[in-house]
Amino acid sequence: MSRRGVAILGSTGSVGTTALRVLARQQERFAVRALTAFSNATLLREQVAVHAPTFVGMVQPCESADASWSTGAECLIDAAVRDDVHTVINAVVGAAGMRATIAALEAGKRVALANKETLVMAGGLVTAAAIRGGGELVPVDSEHSAILQCIAGRPMSEVRRLIITASGGPFRTWDSERVRNATVADALNHPTWSMGRKITIDSATLANKALEVIEAHHLFGIPYERIEVVVHPQSVVHSFVEFVDGSVLAQLGVPSMELPVLYALTHPDRIADTGVPAFDPVALSPLTYEPVRHDVFPALGLGIAAGRRGGAAPAVFNAANELAVARFLDGELSFPDIARAIASALSVCGDADGDTLEALVAADAVARAHVREF
Repeated sequence: MSRRGVAILGSTGSVGTTALRVLARQQERFAVRALTAFSNATLLREQVAVHAPTFVGMVQPCESADASWSTGAECLIDAAVRDDVHTVINAVVGAAGMRATIAALEAGKRVALANKETLVMAGGLVTAAAIRGGGELVPVDSEHSAILQCIAGRPMSEVRRLIITASGGPFRTWDSERVRNATVADALNHPTWSMGRKITIDSATLANKALEVIEAHHLFGIPYERIEVVVHPQSVVHSFVEFVDGSVLAQLGVPSMELPVLYALTHPDRIADTGVPAFDPVALSPLTYEPVRHDVFPALGLGIAAGRRGGAAPAVFNAANELAVARFLDGELSFPDIARAIASALSVCGDADGDTLEALVAADAVARAHVREF
């Protein structure tokens, strides 16, 4: 059996390192052909020594990088379109992964997408790129992987509603006054998942669920009014799909990104020997659900409203959130200021044109500039 070549964009991050653990157990099926990272040349060098890719790229050049490595932002695209690559795992955080996703789809690749910002910013352009080039988009986010598995080839005309679960983050049980005074350390203390700093803050604000609702809209063609979010603290049920006859299917699994990464590589097939612990319904019980407290976590509503608004509004939401989170992590904004900065950017920049990639990039830049002055 010939091995499928895999490129990992963002190999030193949380999803990237998870993907490499998965691939290490599946060496008879897959071969790591390309690795790229934004930083952490030391870890990248260790990964290269283990997996021996044919291409290595460092987006932000540093003194400790190997002289043979490709450097600069274009290395993401270079890795994604290589002839020896069948599947591109896009685990880049933020808007930086958008161009590589489009290039890979235009080159006919399967893109295992963990970079939700790509679809948030340019869902229509990404879909068009897949049609033009014959590429395939498969989600890596556990919520969208769950939806894909529940639908299992059924026509979307049979789907009444999607219900995406949210852990609720570290502030799920906090009152509004306590949330207003939350520190960076508080926000990074996620109760369920081990993730990168940016996405962990997004989980604390619930901005990540707004991104996921927009992503689901583009992935599955479901109108926003038929996509809902419910808080599920145990993170065992990853999403529900309700069908027109009233039947509801849910995908359950232990809170591990290894399962959705593996399924994105093998879809629609399933393989054994995943290394993930067996599911124990008793040990994982009870499973509980709560409504979202929109008054305490306004970023979710802001993002969904941006998705409905269309044009460049989703790109503005994403850019404003990225920069506001960075400023919060640097101690320059308070936790509530993240949502305030997003709302301010949307009010000023949200009506910008979003018909072309250039227009979206311009709206992204304007939104970031606005948050810098916020």
